[in-house]
Amino acid sequence: MSVLFVSGIDTDIGKTYATGLLAKALMHQGVKVITQKLVQTGVSINPANGEMNIADDIVTHRQLMDIPLQPCDLDFTTCAHRYKKPASPHLATKLSGETLDPDIITSATKRLQAEYDLVLLEGAGGLLVPITENLLTLDYIAEQSYPIVLVTSGRLGSINHTLLSLEAIKSRGLMVHSVIYNHIHDDADQTDTEIANSTIKFLRKYLDNYYPEAHWLQIPCLKGNLVGNVEILPENFV
Repeated sequence: MSVLFVSGIDTDIGKTYATGLLAKALMHQGVKVITQKLVQTGVSINPANGEMNIADDIVTHRQLMDIPLQPCDLDFTTCAHRYKKPASPHLATKLSGETLDPDIITSATKRLQAEYDLVLLEGAGGLLVPITENLLTLDYIAEQSYPIVLVTSGRLGSINHTLLSLEAIKSRGLMVHSVIYNHIHDDADQTDTEIANSTIKFLRKYLDNYYPEAHWLQIPCLKGNLVGNVEILPENFV
């Protein structure tokens, strides 16, 4: 296993923080790891040269990993497909007048695999987000047979969204490598403590019953500009 696909039960669930902090934890265990972004929308234009900037999520990954941007970031290997419109990739691509070529993503991943022990490939939105008019994210991942790290939270509705995501993964014969419970929404208005605690209890029991090989991890709540670390990773995580 040299690629893990990091997705979430919905947009704004904290995939980027989970990806960056997971990479940091793996680095501390001596794993040579890099992150990649499947596609990034809502990217700003550099006023100095009129070109598209590096993907925002890649920049955040490096900040969380406490490392500078890497050569593979600067040449856009870690995110070749970047679009201005903050929308679903299929729409953002259409509005840009460009064509998203999945083979470019696959080729970039293979180049990263040749240099690193592990590639954490972060998706855009949830598992069934269309990246082209004819290709869903999960169908692309199924073509590559990547194990999946699923990010969830304690917001109302998370149990339903998590189970639907697990069913979609299972239906394509893919491996659920890990479920990461993200506490970043704990202070948000839409998160109720009783609901969140019940969600954790239910999901852990559900994984034990139906996905006993999957890892369960938690990311602490963010406080201001400070971020917590992923809890200690099990030795057999990779």
